[in-house]
Amino acid sequence: MAQTTKYVIKYKLNGERRFEFAQLQNGTEEEALAELKKLHGESDDVISELKVSKAL
Repeated sequence: MAQTTKYVIKYKLNGERRFEFAQLQNGTEEEALAELKKLHGESDDVISELKVSKAL
């Protein structure tokens, strides 16, 4: 099993500020976006202003 680290993903969903915590391997924006799409499903929601950082 791959090593994961807890990250906080800050983003806007349809213009509304939101954040989620996720266990990611590398903490890349692509990895975070894939996690958010799993969470929100393949809807028409617009995810923007994505920022990923390690959770404290």
